[in-house]
Order: sequence, then C-alpha cells, then structure tokens
Amino acid sequence: MAFVDTLLTRLPKPVRSLLIKHRELLKFAVVGGVCFIVTNAINYALKLTVLNRNPVTALIVAVIIATIVSYILNREWSFRHRGGRERPHEAALFFLISGIGVGLNALPLWVSRYLFDLAVPHVSLLTQEIADFGFGIILGTLVAMVFRWWAFKKWVFPEAEARVRPLRTVATGKDEQAA
Repeated sequence: MAFVDTLLTRLPKPVRSLLIKHRELLKFAVVGGVCFIVTNAINYALKLTVLNRNPVTALIVAVIIATIVSYILNREWSFRHRGGRERPHEAALFFLISGIGVGLNALPLWVSRYLFDLAVPHVSLLTQEIADFGFGIILGTLVAMVFRWWAFKKWVFPEAEARVRPLRTVATGKDEQAA
C-alpha cells in the first residue's frame, strides 16, 4: 500500500479527496478491468479455436470464469470491509447476481448476431468481429458492470464496515482496526 499512499500524496487535494471518497468504486473498477482482460483472453481463445461457430457460448464461458475471479477479488479487496451475510449466503447471492450479469453481458451480442444478422454471410468477417466486440464486449460489459455494482452493494455486501477485524501488531501486541 506504500505505492498507493505515495501516489495519493502527490495528487492535488481535490483529486485525492475524490479518489479516497470513491475508493470502493475505484477498486471495483480495477477488478472489472482485470476481469475484462480475463474475459477477452478466454473469449477469443475459445472463439478462435474450439467454439468458433458458437460466439455467444464462448462469451458466456469466458464471463463465468471471469466471474469466479471477480468474486475472489471483490470479496477480498473491493468490498473487504463490507458484509452482513454468512459466506455461503453471500456467495450464493454473488453468483446469482453474476448469473443475471452473464445474461445481461451476452444479450447485446445475441441481439447483434441473431436479431440484426451482423454475422457472416450477411456481413463481412471484419464487420462481424467489430459488431461482436462492440456489442458483446463493450456494451454487454458496461450494462452488466452497472447492474453488478448496484446489486452487489444492495444485496451481497450490504453493510459497510461489517467485516473490519482487529489486527494484532507484532511490535505492540495490541489489537488495532484493519484499514
């Protein structure tokens, strides 16, 4: 955390205050960025190999894998101070909401491919791939991200500061609150 603290001290006070105020959202966005990369890597690996005729399936598999990564990172970093639920209940809600997010993520790609017919042979391969990226990766990810942010804070991790645990310091042997 020294790097983050050093970076924050070098920013102008209004920017620093804004970042600190919205740190949970920024952490959620960083996790989203990591999962975006995971989703794209897996999606294109599948789409360009074993699932080349099933782009929606490739995207869904990629999003499911990224969702597992997202749960771990969000629980242990983005929302580490939030809670209010037993872990099995929390995980069940997380994956239920994420399942809805998978559907929301895949819906724009499905619309692009099967309602708008933006697929070969109706359009060129380049047009198909641009449409897949724009609808499936960009639009789908944005819609799902907004839904997940709202739903995670409302139902999965509803109570702020619910998981703050005392840490035992080696030097003093006293309990301190986790930051």
